[in-house]
Amino acid sequence: MSLFTISDLHLSLNTDKPMDVFYGWKNYIERLTANWKRVVGENDTVVIPGDISWALKLEEAVKDLKFLDSLPGKKIILKGNHDLWWSTMKKLNAFFEENGIKSVSCVFNNSIEAEGYGICGSRGWFFDRPEAEKKVILREAGRLEMSIADCEKKGLAPLVFLHYPPVYENSKCDEILDVLKKHNIKTVYHGHIHGSGLHKSVNEYDGIILKLVSCDCIDFTPYRIIL
Repeated sequence: MSLFTISDLHLSLNTDKPMDVFYGWKNYIERLTANWKRVVGENDTVVIPGDISWALKLEEAVKDLKFLDSLPGKKIILKGNHDLWWSTMKKLNAFFEENGIKSVSCVFNNSIEAEGYGICGSRGWFFDRPEAEKKVILREAGRLEMSIADCEKKGLAPLVFLHYPPVYENSKCDEILDVLKKHNIKTVYHGHIHGSGLHKSVNEYDGIILKLVSCDCIDFTPYRIIL
């Protein structure tokens, strides 16, 4: 059994938001499917830290989530900035059950055990926005704190996933970094960054390894986490 991660799938099977208009994304669904089936087995786990579907409402995301459910392995998903369809845990779990989606679960103020570790994290937030959005940053830092604390309460070693990077180019999110340092987190897997932004991403900051796993940055192939 192995643990993988891949972010920013940007599925749009039920919406008119084709990603293949962007450079490098041609036939990305076919490429993603083939690569996924090549490396991921039924007993493996894949963590997807956000931007899963372009759907605006939960019911509009059903085709994308069923596609995800059809792929091998267990999937653990987190919210991204474009996941406007995301709802409460109660509504998400009820929706999965109603639509026969059995291999997808959510991290949202909680943690999930996988391969003997605790999968935890939050969406995070960009840190170069107006002060009015400070409350959003504090909320996301609080969600991260709750998720890691839940993991530690279960006696599991935390593996942290964020959608937004806590550090990007010359900017950083101190509130998120403070939580990571408090819990001695040494590696964070994140998405959100695409295309030319890859050259501005940061691989390590203050002893914390930052691994970018947006699907177009890892050749639409789930990245195996070596522990």
